[in-house]
Amino acid sequence: MDQTLIDGIPAEGAQRPPAAPRTDFRIHPAWIVAGVAFLALIGAAGFRAAPSVLIVPLQEEFGWSRSVLSLAVSINLVLYGLTAPFAAALMDRFGMRRVTTCALVLIALGSAVTVLVTQSWQVLLTWGLMVGLGTGSMALVFAATVTDRWFVEKRGLVSGILTAAGATGQLIFLPFLAILISGPGWRAAAILVAAGALLVVPLVWLFLRDRPSDIGVTAYGADPSAPPAPVVAGGPGPARRAVDALREASRTRTFWALAGAFAICGMTTNGLIGTHLIPAAHDHGMGPTAAAGLLALVGVFDVAGTVLSGWLTDRVNPRLLLAAYYAFRGLSLLALPALLGPSVEPSLVAFVVIYGLDWVATVPPTIALCRDLFGSRGTIVFGWVFASHQLGAAAAALGAGVIRDLTGAYTIAWLGAAGLCAVAAILSINLRRQRVFVEA
Repeated sequence: MDQTLIDGIPAEGAQRPPAAPRTDFRIHPAWIVAGVAFLALIGAAGFRAAPSVLIVPLQEEFGWSRSVLSLAVSINLVLYGLTAPFAAALMDRFGMRRVTTCALVLIALGSAVTVLVTQSWQVLLTWGLMVGLGTGSMALVFAATVTDRWFVEKRGLVSGILTAAGATGQLIFLPFLAILISGPGWRAAAILVAAGALLVVPLVWLFLRDRPSDIGVTAYGADPSAPPAPVVAGGPGPARRAVDALREASRTRTFWALAGAFAICGMTTNGLIGTHLIPAAHDHGMGPTAAAGLLALVGVFDVAGTVLSGWLTDRVNPRLLLAAYYAFRGLSLLALPALLGPSVEPSLVAFVVIYGLDWVATVPPTIALCRDLFGSRGTIVFGWVFASHQLGAAAAALGAGVIRDLTGAYTIAWLGAAGLCAVAAILSINLRRQRVFVEA
C-alpha cells in the first residue's frame, strides 16, 4: 500500500520505492525538503534576535554590565560556530532529521530555562552553552547540506533562500519580543523563543528527508536516468571526519583567506550590529520598540538581498560578489556614528536598508566557493569557515561591549569594523581559482 505523505515523500516505515528514480510527483520533493528546512531555520532564528533586545532589560533588573552580558552572547556565538562542522558530519552519519530535531529541542530548553536565572553565570550556561550548542547544530551548514544533497540546479538560489530564513525569523520575532519586553517583560520574550523552536519540530520529524535516494528520486536538476547516489556506510566517525577535513583544508592559503574574510563577516553582522545596534540606539535616547524595529527592518531587506545574492551566485564570479559586499558594508559602517540619534531619521533608515541588503549576502557565494574549491568535503569545510565567522562574531560582541564600558560609546567599534571590511574585500578578490582537491 502506498503510504506517501505528500507528493512522493513516504511516511516513516513505509515501503521504499523501487530503485528506478520516480518522476510521478507534481512538485519535486527537493522543494518540500527545502521548505521544511526554511521553517526549521526560522524556528531556530528566535534566539538570534533575542540577545539584542534582552541586554538592556537584564542589565536594568540585575545590574550586570554590558561586558558580562556580551560574554554570554560571545560564548553562544563561539559554540554556534564550533559546533557547525561537527553537526555537518553528524548529519552525514545520523541524518539531518535527527540532528535538526535534537537541536530545536535544545534551543527551546535553553531559552525556557533562562526565565529562572538569578546569577550572571546562569546566563552563561543558558544563553551561552545550551542555546549555543543547539543553534550551532542548526547553523548555515544545515542550509549547505540541504542544498548540496537535494539540488544540482538552482543551488545558489536555494542557499540564498535558506540563508534568508534566519533574517525572516528575526523579522518575525523581533517586533513581538520588543512588545513583550515593554509589557509582560523579558521572561515572556524568552518563552516565545522557546515556543517558536518547538512548533517546527513536528514538521521536521514528519517531512524532512535526508537524501533523495531515501525516497527513490534524484536531486533536483540531476540526470533522471542516473540512479541515486548510494550512501556509503562505515568509515570514520563524525568527529574524525570533521577534524580530517580541517586538517587537509588548513594546509591551503585558500582556506585561511575564506576563513579570515568570513570571520570579519561575523564581526560586522551578528557580533556587532546584531548584538549592539539596539543598545547603541538606546544610548542615543531611542526607545526599545523603535530600535528593535530598525533591526527587524534589517531582516526585511536581508531576505531580498540574500535571495538576490543566491541568484547572482549562479551567474557571477563569487569572488567579485564577496569583494563588492564587503566594500559596501565598510562604507556603511563608516557613516553609522553620525546617523544614530533619539529618533529614526531618513539617513538611518537608508543605512538599515543598505546594511540589510548586505547582511548575509556573503553566504551563498562562500558556500559556492567551498563546494567548488574543496569538492566532496566542501560542506564540512564550510562548517569550519562558518566556525571562523562565529569566532569573529564572538570577538566583536565581547569587544564592542568592553569598548562601550570603557569609553561610554561604540564609535571605535564601528570604525574599526569598517577597516576590517576593507581587509575582507582584499582577501576575497585574491582567492585562488583552481580547485583544492580534498578527497572524502
